[in-house]
Amino acid sequence: MRLIVGPTIMVLAGLCWGGQVLSWLAPETAVRWGFMESETDVEPVFWADLLAEARWDAAVLWSMVVAGGLLTIDHASWPYFGLVAGGGYLYFAGRGIAARLTMRGRQFRIGSPGNVTTGIIALAVWGAMAAAVIVGAIVELEGR
Repeated sequence: MRLIVGPTIMVLAGLCWGGQVLSWLAPETAVRWGFMESETDVEPVFWADLLAEARWDAAVLWSMVVAGGLLTIDHASWPYFGLVAGGGYLYFAGRGIAARLTMRGRQFRIGSPGNVTTGIIALAVWGAMAAAVIVGAIVELEGR
């Protein structure tokens, strides 16, 4: 099971973290590859928030990739990485969904309707992954 779940976490988290690193270091490329909206398609404050979020996420979201790797090799420290990373990803997903729903509800320009929906779905997937990793880490620690 670990040989399926661990790599799956690494891939999902790698897409998230990699997308944020790309958005921070090369926003034009991130726009071209569909990781973020074009500056001209969104409110200036939303654009600034996206860039700030990308910088912070690049610094912290790597931890879920590591948690997935440690789970894959059945390393004893994976639950600790899982708890910390899970908390970070759960916050990231929840805040991202809440912000997009609120801004969309107030009719701010935050991207095309299709892209916003895709973003919300991706955030929901990462949030569900985070919740599952947290539960798995708690179960693992209780079993010790």
